[in-house]
Amino acid sequence: MKICVTADGDNLDARVDARFGRCKYFLFIDTDTMEYEAVENPYREAPQGAGVQSAQLVVNKGAKKVVTGNVGPGAQGILSSAGVEVIFKSGIVKDVIKDL
Repeated sequence: MKICVTADGDNLDARVDARFGRCKYFLFIDTDTMEYEAVENPYREAPQGAGVQSAQLVVNKGAKKVVTGNVGPGAQGILSSAGVEVIFKSGIVKDVIKDL
């Protein structure tokens, strides 16, 4: 399954970023193989709408779950409408994935 984890770095040793829309990176991880793609968040510095735009990016990339620390109401609405489950966790990305 493809999941998305908000991260403060571009690898599995990074910490889960508590901010969804303004995280540094989105890590799109295939939980079957642990292969991943690190995508620098293009909306991190957006003056407004970072969460909504980030949620659309996650949906477009085909993630079925999002692991993050916090999601605003606009982003939550988009993710929920697309059937993407949001899981609130903190810690090191690879450890959080193992715990899922």
